[in-house]
Amino acid sequence: MIEYRRCREFTEEQLGWLFRSVGWYSGRFPERLKKAMGNSSRVISAWDGERLVGLIRGLDDGVWQASIDCLLVDPEYQGRKIASALLEMLLEDYRELLYVDVVPDEKRNVGFYLKHGFEVMEEGTAMQIRGKGWD
Repeated sequence: MIEYRRCREFTEEQLGWLFRSVGWYSGRFPERLKKAMGNSSRVISAWDGERLVGLIRGLDDGVWQASIDCLLVDPEYQGRKIASALLEMLLEDYRELLYVDVVPDEKRNVGFYLKHGFEVMEEGTAMQIRGKGWD
């Protein structure tokens, strides 16, 4: 049975393994991931016993706007509605905010967010600068 937790107590190994399991480059930097989770506004995780199998992270100002920074589920656990549960829990936390934004890293995930009430913005384009210190 999957247990959902609002916690930031992860080991570097747990975070690195989860992020690498979905092919995310950031999984190569578990010490930075641990620090990032500790500095995040909201973190909700999914556990199978002591195994970290999913995670969502929100960044917000507490009043106006929030961004969903990452949502990932271990490939062995995908298809069990874990991502939907994590997203719904985070959106409940943000129900009083004016905006909640997400920029899916992969176009194939757009349908997932549309299914959960997000809309493609008519104006605006996601933009990014990649930090040089991650190589």
